[in-house]
Amino acid sequence: MKFKFLYLLGLAMAATPMIQSCSDDDDSSLNSYTAVVTVVPLSDNSFEMNLTNEIKLIPTNMTASPFKDEEVRALINYNYDDETESSLRKVTVNWMDGIRTKKPVADKGEENDTEYGKDCIEIVKDWVTVAEDGYLTLRIRTQWGQPGAKHEVNLVSGVNPENPYEFELRHNANGDTHGDFGDALIAFNLNELIESDGSPVKIKINWESFSGPKSTEFELLMRENKTDADYSGINYSGRID
Repeated sequence: MKFKFLYLLGLAMAATPMIQSCSDDDDSSLNSYTAVVTVVPLSDNSFEMNLTNEIKLIPTNMTASPFKDEEVRALINYNYDDETESSLRKVTVNWMDGIRTKKPVADKGEENDTEYGKDCIEIVKDWVTVAEDGYLTLRIRTQWGQPGAKHEVNLVSGVNPENPYEFELRHNANGDTHGDFGDALIAFNLNELIESDGSPVKIKINWESFSGPKSTEFELLMRENKTDADYSGINYSGRID
């Protein structure tokens, strides 16, 4: 089995992305799928993967999580071991790459610019930009110039006293504000902040884009399986903190 790093997946993609989900993958066997999952460690050192809020994947070719006792979001490619459809599916993992997974940070008012940065960033509308399983996973786009420079990306909570589900996406490029545009993945664990009775929860995200302030809303919903996903061009995730 091979493990891929997202910054090796291809050149930065400048075209407008499409909304997509699981896909066939040319470098694995027929009928393989690519998906974003939550890797959940278990007490016996094994692990399972939440594909949706209802479907769990159990790896049959891995005995322990490569992320040890951390619960993280990850991009995986896999094959089902059999055709039986159920809420618990056994799979063979062809490759797996962890996504930088963080918890939201607290609003610091006028100190937000200094503490979390105010550099421009974009949220890319894509199949890997998804709110599910209590996580917000984002494909982001910004400029990358200095080799090895780390970009800090945070989701700030508590920015609106009247709406606890409103957040700010903050970006500190640490001076790396020139260069080519490229994409990366980051995920935020909202499970400790959001209470739900099982109904979809609407969250609002504000951010400073390259064309000015923007905002969008997400619902915590299960993701539909679709085909022909393009997950190339996400080649800077190793430089996200």
